[in-house]
Amino acid sequence: MNITHTFKVPVSNSGERIDAFLASVTETFKCEDQDKTSQINALTRSSIKTLIKDGLVLLNGNPSSPSKKLAGDEEVTITLPVVEDSEILPEDINIDIIFEDEDIIVVNKASGMTVHSGAGQKSGTLVNALLFHTSNLASVGDNTRPGIVHRIDKDTSGALVIAKTNLAYKKLSSQFKEHTTRRSYMALVWGCPKQEEGTIEISIGRDSVNRKKISTRTRRSRKAITHYKVLRSYPLITLLEITLETGRTHQVRVHLTELGNPILGDETYGRRKTPPIISKPIADMIKRLHGQALHAKTLGFIHPKTGKEVNFKTPLPKEMEDIINQLEEENAQTFPEE
Repeated sequence: MNITHTFKVPVSNSGERIDAFLASVTETFKCEDQDKTSQINALTRSSIKTLIKDGLVLLNGNPSSPSKKLAGDEEVTITLPVVEDSEILPEDINIDIIFEDEDIIVVNKASGMTVHSGAGQKSGTLVNALLFHTSNLASVGDNTRPGIVHRIDKDTSGALVIAKTNLAYKKLSSQFKEHTTRRSYMALVWGCPKQEEGTIEISIGRDSVNRKKISTRTRRSRKAITHYKVLRSYPLITLLEITLETGRTHQVRVHLTELGNPILGDETYGRRKTPPIISKPIADMIKRLHGQALHAKTLGFIHPKTGKEVNFKTPLPKEMEDIINQLEEENAQTFPEE
């Protein structure tokens, strides 16, 4: 059954855009029907614009446009269509939960696990595991991605936050959209950047030839900014700390390749062959990587209910730790302390 509600526009809101008005009133909306309250509270301004364009928002009974200016004393009716079952089934898959309360779940996603279904994959994902773990996940957004606010690549490990309530989904989504979250990554890359730390500001988008890749060769580029810092440098390999100012698809991987320092194990954007000068133990460890040597180390944001800043850290996966330990051992043998 569709959810419909009508808002009376106060005269004091005269001159305000209809999408801005609805974004404001839906956030504080309350009624006896908790499901209705939750669904309406969770609406973002972008989702409201979509509803308006789809003819699901009426101004005095007539379709409108997102930029329509209100005169005051009108009636705005909004209809939320029924979300169909996603057919994504719960699966008993082990996941590393590092924090959970009534509003959010923070997990340390393993490399090799896809966040949600897509391209024919409906099993083995983080969403399948979450549905087995709890029945309380945000129901707004794409119905195949309950609770999913942001993503990291299948072959990248690390911190990810999931919304359990629709209001948490809305507030967290806003933070990611406005780039106010705090995220840092650890990466093992080939070579060493010329500078100890720096910023990569290169616009990227879907590759104009290979649509499965992201690159600078694109018809629709988007601004992307990545900051990096050298933590430890070894012969031919460097450990970097990465912080994101924007969060584009494959941003870190593409930017580091553009810098001339692709990530170890990245079969899409990285080096195809391991240099013969690399020791056999290191070469073997790189072959055993379940993806690129990239880990979402920290994640910080404003908690959607408490309004307080929260920060989470995750340990490096064993595969990356083993490579670093071996590099340290070989470095000590090559450059022994006096």
